[in-house]
Amino acid sequence: MPKMKTKSGAKKRFTVTANGRIKCGQAGKRHGMIKRSTKFIRNARGTTILCAADERIVKKYMPYAR
Repeated sequence: MPKMKTKSGAKKRFTVTANGRIKCGQAGKRHGMIKRSTKFIRNARGTTILCAADERIVKKYMPYAR
């Protein structure tokens, strides 16, 4: 059977942690920062772990990243 393809957009945006969770960049920080509270900007630093529902979707996009 042929190999399955990985979605190119997914492999650029997500990484898999040692425990198998999906790590991604924090959303909502590209523009419009003046409207946002300082607390929001501070809490949205760095990366975050996806919730279980989104994790199942992303894992389908990357069949070999497990």
